[in-house]
Amino acid sequence: MDLVNHLEGRLLFAVPKKGRLLQACLNLLEGADIQFRRENRLDIALVKNLPIALVFLPAADIPTFVGEGRVDLGITGYDQVQEHDAGVRTVARARRQSGEWSAQDGEKAKPQGCDTVMELGFGACKLQVQVPVKGEYATGKDLIGKNIGTSFVHLAQEYFARLELEQEGLVDADASQLAGRKLKTQIIELSGSVEAACALGVADGIVDLVESGETMKAAGLMAIDTVVESSAILIKSKAPSNPEMVDLIAARIGGVITAQKYVLCQYNVERTRLADATKITPGKRAPTITSLETEGWVAVSAMVEKKRIATVMDDLTTVGATDIIVLDIHNTRGSRA
Repeated sequence: MDLVNHLEGRLLFAVPKKGRLLQACLNLLEGADIQFRRENRLDIALVKNLPIALVFLPAADIPTFVGEGRVDLGITGYDQVQEHDAGVRTVARARRQSGEWSAQDGEKAKPQGCDTVMELGFGACKLQVQVPVKGEYATGKDLIGKNIGTSFVHLAQEYFARLELEQEGLVDADASQLAGRKLKTQIIELSGSVEAACALGVADGIVDLVESGETMKAAGLMAIDTVVESSAILIKSKAPSNPEMVDLIAARIGGVITAQKYVLCQYNVERTRLADATKITPGKRAPTITSLETEGWVAVSAMVEKKRIATVMDDLTTVGATDIIVLDIHNTRGSRA
C-alpha cells in the first residue's frame, strides 16, 4: 500500500512510538474509538473509521513536528514540550544576535509552536537535578561551573543560566534572556544512561527524569532541585489542517479521561433529606433528580470521583440514602467551554 498517497486529506496525529507513554496512549486511543492496525511496526497507521493517520514518533520529536505544522495533533510529555520551546528560544536569540532575523520575518512566517489542548492524567514524572548521595553538592548553585550531563540540554542551560544570573544579582531575567546565554557551567549532551554519568566521571551532576526514583537511588544519586514537573499532554498545531477534526478528537479523548476519573452513583432518598444528600454528591455540574412513584422519595444520579466513592457511599448511608448503586462510565461527553 502506498501510504504517502493515502495520507492526503487525513489529519496527522503523532503518538510516542515506544517508551513509558506508549501503552497508556494506545489505551486512550482505544477508548476514543480510534480504530487502526499498525502493520509490521510501521511508523504510520491509517485509522479505519475516521480521516486520520497516526504517526509513531519518538516523544522528544513530537513537539517539533507539531510546532512546525508537519502534524496536527500529538501526545507527548510536558517536559518534551518545554525542552522544545527552550530550544526555539535559543535559536531565535542566536538569529537576532547575528542579524539573521527581523520583525518582518516573523510577520511573514507560518504560525510556529504548539498549543496545549489538555492534560491526560498519566506519565507523571519530574525533571530533576541529581547529584551523588555521598558528594559535596546540596543545591543547584553548588553545581555552577561544574559538568552537567543531560538529554534535556536546553532546559538545563536555562536552569543554570538563571542560577548564574542570580549569583550575579540579576533575579528578574525572562526566558528569552536565559536562552543561549554563555555559561560557566558545562552542559554535556547525553542520549541515554544519563544516571551513569556521575559514576563514570563524565559529570558532577545530571538533569534527568525521575518517575519512581528507584533508578536514581540504584545509581547512588539524590535529587536536589526540580526543573519541570511533567505528565502526558495532548498538543495541537497553531494552524491545524482540519480544526473541526481536532476538536472532535479532543472531545473524545476528554470524554475517556473523564470516564477514567469518575463513576456514576445512583441512589434513592427521601425528598426531605435531598439537600443533605446532594451536598455529598453535587455531580460535575448538578445531580439528576427524578421523582419516584413512592410519595416523598426521589432518585438521584450523579458523577463521583472514583477515589472518593467509598467515603461518599458511607456518607450517603448516614443521611438516609438507600439502594445505592455505583456504575462504571466507559465514556462521556461534556459541553465545550
